[in-house]
Amino acid sequence: MKHVIAFDVSMGKSYIVVYNALKTCITEKEIQHTREDFAALKLLIDDLTAGYDEVPHLVFESTGVYSRQLERFMQENSYPYYLMNPLEAKLQSDRLRNHKTDRVDAHQLASSHFQNERRLETPSSDVYRQLKKMSRHYIDLDDELTVIRGRLHAEMQLTFPELTGLFTTKSDLFLRLVQLFPHPELVLGHSKTVIKNQILANTEKRMSAKKAEEKAIQLLDAASNSYPAVKVDDLACELVRLYAKRFQELVLLKEACIEKMTALATSLDEYAVLLSIPGIGENTAVRLLAEIGDIQRFENHKQMNAFAGIDIRRYQSGKFLAKDRINKRGNKHLRKLLYIIIMNMIKQQRFSQNHLVDYYQKLKKQPYNKCHKVAVVACMNKLLKTIHHLVTHQLRYDYRLSPCTVAPKV
Repeated sequence: MKHVIAFDVSMGKSYIVVYNALKTCITEKEIQHTREDFAALKLLIDDLTAGYDEVPHLVFESTGVYSRQLERFMQENSYPYYLMNPLEAKLQSDRLRNHKTDRVDAHQLASSHFQNERRLETPSSDVYRQLKKMSRHYIDLDDELTVIRGRLHAEMQLTFPELTGLFTTKSDLFLRLVQLFPHPELVLGHSKTVIKNQILANTEKRMSAKKAEEKAIQLLDAASNSYPAVKVDDLACELVRLYAKRFQELVLLKEACIEKMTALATSLDEYAVLLSIPGIGENTAVRLLAEIGDIQRFENHKQMNAFAGIDIRRYQSGKFLAKDRINKRGNKHLRKLLYIIIMNMIKQQRFSQNHLVDYYQKLKKQPYNKCHKVAVVACMNKLLKTIHHLVTHQLRYDYRLSPCTVAPKV
């Protein structure tokens, strides 16, 4: 290599250093992430490229949203670049005595580039980036939904706790009735016929008049025997209405998010491959694509394991040998999703044959006798191996064939 340009990226700016082939710094300065400074940076890179007939190696760490401007600059100008994982960069640049400044970080990133073999970043399709953004939004909605569900439950225990036993607390009917009758006194003010009609009017599912009347009688009985902790004009009743309404909004937003992700994912060949695997539906398929990204960029399934953080970490010193554990240095959202998928497969095993469930049952029996979590993680490993094989060979899942058996292309 002729030159290395290293960037220490921070919010709205970067400190850059330029090293020549003799590992000597010839230029260093700070640039702002503005159109003017990026134009000057392009001139610098183009001058070095023209003068030495080689594009300098461009190195910087991934710093989340702050490095996205620099990434866009590299991609729009078709510059090959090395996007470093912060942990990997730290391990390669650490010294016995270390001073942490933007200037020092940039110099260490540049000097360590001469000593380490790094992989060029392969820009993936914008579809994967959009899917990942939507997936994280979906996770945020789900987290908020968990909080709202807890708050609604707490307030319901003060206003009308018996109502939670009459209807499924996640159903749309329950959430609508909670907004109408957050307190038993509001129920007692109506006749059975009025309440029955309210139930029929607030459910989108087909419910017979007889069933609605039974629910109305149960609701009246519960209200007559209820002794709430607060009065009907208490703030808790308003909070119940507020939380129930927000609960409904979040459910609709989650559904809309998955619909948008599905519309994007249908253009990808691997989407149909994932749907062919038993236990993976539209929701989990699009979220898998969002969290894994372009599966073709992984050379083997072991790289996918490391990306998910389920590769094995071993520690041995002298006579001490620690118990093997998973690394957990990868994508925590992907790990959680893989766990959910395996659990879905186990629950749905009576509906379709699945070699991953067979493997789970095998690990649970003698002579293996693995505990549940160990067996599930082993199945997560095998699932990633199956996904990688199917996608790279353009195959659909077939229980009769081993994941490694060659089959006709789709």
